[in-house]
Amino acid sequence: MRVAIASDHAGFALKQELVRFLAERHVSFDDLGTTSNVSTDYPDYAAAVGHAVVEGRADRGILICGTGIGMSIAANKVHGVRAALVTDVDAARLSRQHNDANVIALGGRTTSPAVARAIVDVFLTTAFSGGRHAQRVGKIAQLETCPAEARTDSL
Repeated sequence: MRVAIASDHAGFALKQELVRFLAERHVSFDDLGTTSNVSTDYPDYAAAVGHAVVEGRADRGILICGTGIGMSIAANKVHGVRAALVTDVDAARLSRQHNDANVIALGGRTTSPAVARAIVDVFLTTAFSGGRHAQRVGKIAQLETCPAEARTDSL
């Protein structure tokens, strides 16, 4: 498995913790920035990780900003990304099992390093359940290609 990871300035410290964690676990990763806590624009990093995942250069993505909210919003604008804002281990597990999330967003100001490591561990080791969830993920994909039809067909 290969992971793309990035943060803005507010998530830089937590990203550094997670980079060490990935290295300790012998998980291959690409650190796509930022390289310091100097102010940056989170959409640039969300796009970089999102494109790495959908283009197959990474299997999963991890994004960190102050709260994770901005990163999750921005990443979900990349066609093919299913980014989940994750705040605990249960949400990480369900994001994979039920939503086949391929990117998670974490809050550097709201998530402790210990919790972030546990979240990442679960995110990387949990498989998609498929079954009834596959149909739902398929409907999410339809929203990307034909939003009006997908919205009305399922009502």
